[in-house]
Amino acid sequence: MLLSAFLVAWGAEAAQFLISQGLALALLAWLQTSPEFAVEAVIAWEAGKDPARAHLAIANLTGAIRLLLGLGWPLIYFVFAFSGRKDATQRLPSITLERQHAIEIIGLIPPLLYFLVIIAKQAFGWIDAVVLIALYAGYLAVLLRTPPHAAEALEDAPAVSRWAYRQRGWRRPLVIGGLFAVGGGLLYATAHPFLESMLAVAGLLGFSQFFLVQWVAPFLSEFPEFVSTVSWARRVTRAPMALMNLVSSNINQWTVLAAMIPLVYGYSHWRATGMWVDFRFDGPQRLELELTLLQTVLGMLLLFSMEFGWLDATILLVLWLAQFLVPHWREEVAVAYGIWIVVLVIGFAVGGKRLLAPRYFLETLRRR
Repeated sequence: MLLSAFLVAWGAEAAQFLISQGLALALLAWLQTSPEFAVEAVIAWEAGKDPARAHLAIANLTGAIRLLLGLGWPLIYFVFAFSGRKDATQRLPSITLERQHAIEIIGLIPPLLYFLVIIAKQAFGWIDAVVLIALYAGYLAVLLRTPPHAAEALEDAPAVSRWAYRQRGWRRPLVIGGLFAVGGGLLYATAHPFLESMLAVAGLLGFSQFFLVQWVAPFLSEFPEFVSTVSWARRVTRAPMALMNLVSSNINQWTVLAAMIPLVYGYSHWRATGMWVDFRFDGPQRLELELTLLQTVLGMLLLFSMEFGWLDATILLVLWLAQFLVPHWREEVAVAYGIWIVVLVIGFAVGGKRLLAPRYFLETLRRR
């Protein structure tokens, strides 16, 4: 599994010189989150036959999103900050994002807005799934407008990525594609036994089923992603790419992963009973979605200035730890997210914080 994580990461670093970095990261996110899709599909399928287990599908979705944002983003920052720090008295630096990264940041807005509709209905069906998939397709279409990185930046890439890109003619895309294919194949072959063995160990340790589904399963299924992004974060020039890898995965989760739930659930229920039904959720599941939505909105607003600093990372980590260690604090954590969102919005409104991401995104849309 470790080898698969490095292979797809090397492939992505080479691919960004052929296609846009955003598209390379989108492809990488698909490969990295494939175990997560498999787990979610199994849970939704079983819930379709037994609706009493439907809450587990929401638990896995929200846990996966909150884990990446609440633990993954801060982890990227602190690995970056302390890897490049030569003096203990030196001020912790910020991760400075590139203009093209505004696409990933703004790309979070459409699915988050649409999820307000889903939360209000306390249900989502195949039409909602189609809308979410269409939003993801629109995000990919915008990524097509961004150019590949200049070949001069190749010198900062790992030796394997440089070797793959320097192949001539048809061999270049073949070798880069091979890195993705071999890495993805290894990931597919090792993810299921790795996941099952770790879940068995967690079960022996006495963790509840809900805890396993919401936190343990997402952590294990996202393990390859943590490996590759932490590897990038150790290099100052690749830290923005590491952070955008996780943001791209968040977009994937809010759109395609979420869309899979009503489709698999409805089809499973149809196979079992002969009737297709929408996926419905109750009050506690609605709170899980609201908490996850607020966390993602906060993360997105923190990136609107195109920088990610120690305070941003600390806030996300502390609030995630609070809900993880003390589950009944979910409502209080949701309020804390809401308060910080209001503080950020006021900061943007009075000019105390730079609102750069929307401007850079519009510049990309105007590009021919």
